[in-house]
Amino acid sequence: MTHYEFGVDTFGDITLDANGAKLSHAQVLRNVVEEGVLADRLGLDFFGVGEHHRHEFAVSAPEVVLAAIAARTERIHLGSAVTVLSSDDPVRVHQRFATLDGISNGRAEVILGRGSFIESFPLFGYDLAQYQELFDEKLELFAALLPQEPVTWSGKLRPALTDQLVFPTVEHGSLKTWIGVGGSPESVVRAAHYGLPLVLAIIGGSAARFAPLADLYRRALDQFGHEPQPVAIHSPGFIADSRAEALDTLWPHYEAMMNKIGAERGWGPTTRGHFESEAVNGALYAGEPEAVAKRIADALRVTGATRFDMKVSNGGLSHEAIMGSIERYATQVVPRVRELLAADVDIEADLAAARELAAQDRADAAAERSSTVE
Repeated sequence: MTHYEFGVDTFGDITLDANGAKLSHAQVLRNVVEEGVLADRLGLDFFGVGEHHRHEFAVSAPEVVLAAIAARTERIHLGSAVTVLSSDDPVRVHQRFATLDGISNGRAEVILGRGSFIESFPLFGYDLAQYQELFDEKLELFAALLPQEPVTWSGKLRPALTDQLVFPTVEHGSLKTWIGVGGSPESVVRAAHYGLPLVLAIIGGSAARFAPLADLYRRALDQFGHEPQPVAIHSPGFIADSRAEALDTLWPHYEAMMNKIGAERGWGPTTRGHFESEAVNGALYAGEPEAVAKRIADALRVTGATRFDMKVSNGGLSHEAIMGSIERYATQVVPRVRELLAADVDIEADLAAARELAAQDRADAAAERSSTVE
């Protein structure tokens, strides 16, 4: 039987208090830690923290936040969502997450990506003209570090390494590493080339649109000679007791967030109609528990993914609302998704048994006819 995992992600968005005032970065960081502790207590499998370098987000050093959560949790896996490898150093990224892995007793994961914002490039002195080249070269080096053996490597954008060991080492196996992609076939094939698990960041449109990318990834893994690897989905969501409550609560924060980003990127203003459409057929998993569970189950079926991570932070949406959404997700949505997917297995088993019985009946009938003719 397929093993499914369920997690939550947050970007540490600057949230609003009961009076509509923005919380401080420091308070948001403390709230993110509490959200991670709640996710562990409720039995979720993964808690991811994004990396951003903008005033709307509090988390620029996810490993530090994750270490704080690790110290107060026991079982949940902890990782980035994502680490912007293009503007970081692969050796330091591996060291930081290997440190987190030791602190958490083997619960660290890293999701590597290029990120959806560009502020980290000028901040750390990288040339945006080398956007693609930076990621390609740094991913190559990071992959070389994973076996935890002496590394000899050279590239164009970073000093070479010669027979270099990197510490600390991961205690058991190698650091669990995913590649996060936004939807390009090239990125999917790149993940397959290194034999690394894939996270599909589906933030617009239906999951069905990404099914061909998941299929491409699996075919590419096979062609590169790698074993099958898991596929995960990352999408935003918000769960309330009713659909109306979920949409009415989330809409003003979604609208403000999308319009701000849209103004920077040349998009037109978002509409309530588009928002509600995304919540029915698109990438927004917002509504009451039963409806959200059915949509998540459908997304996992159509893509063949085995993990779903719901991004619970959405603009100024309050910490209290996020905590309530996490609780409904863990206690109502996830168990229901498991039931729906288990029912698929039961139905398939019944169909297989029926096909086998029909085949046996046909064989018996043929044998009887043959006996009669003789």
